Amino acid sequence: MRNSEGRRSGGSADGRLAGVQSVERAFGLLELLASNGGEMALTRLAEASGLPLPTIHRLLRTLASQGYVRQQPNRRYALGPRLIWLGESAAGLLSSLALPHLKQLVAALDETVNLAMLDDDRAVYVAQVPSTRAMRMFTEVGMRVHLHSTGVGKALLAQLPPDEMAALARRLPLPPSTDRTIVDHGRLLAEVQQAKSLGYAVDEGEHEVGVRCVAVPVPGGPTRTAISVSGPSLRLTDEVRDRAVVLLRDAADALAEDLLAPR
Repeated sequence: MRNSEGRRSGGSADGRLAGVQSVERAFGLLELLASNGGEMALTRLAEASGLPLPTIHRLLRTLASQGYVRQQPNRRYALGPRLIWLGESAAGLLSSLALPHLKQLVAALDETVNLAMLDDDRAVYVAQVPSTRAMRMFTEVGMRVHLHSTGVGKALLAQLPPDEMAALARRLPLPPSTDRTIVDHGRLLAEVQQAKSLGYAVDEGEHEVGVRCVAVPVPGGPTRTAISVSGPSLRLTDEVRDRAVVLLRDAADALAEDLLAPR
């Protein structure tokens, strides 16, 4: 279709910008759903996004037709099943990019190293390289663990904006795994704030008796991610912890560069 000046209207800069804006808005709605338990009413989406209801309805209808959202019987909108496939593919890419960095950490520290992502109110392990020692820590890729009792969980919480972090920390269940597990929301908030200030988080036998874990965030990544090293408390002394923090930060920075590099 041509306009009065003979140019194709569909190829204008304004048309391209409108298309990009629609993509940005659609992803914004998906992120709002994800950060609000995966389900929201249309009016609440309008309030949170600031977009007009007709615009939101049009975007949701398009996303629903592709399986990325679905409308519940109660008329609320929820994340759709096709996102699971995208998430699994993204986790696989993240794992493949992280493994060389994790292997370098194990070579330097000879303790088990994990990579974890924030998954609603849990941390999920997406990659691991075990220690070569006979006594070592075992976790399974795909395992979901509580945020309050793990080093990676606290490092993930510390990456959230202050209001979002406080709201999530206050609604978390705090089941005890050991007698050292944090079971008070106020104490959890204080420890996450300390982790944010220090740039690393520690699990002092809170998830498993006799096990110490140190974790750092992966900065600037496309999703909340953390790298940790875990080992027996007798081996992972304060001196080893301090050395591990430096190595973990270097690995996290290198992984962040890999994640953000154009492909």
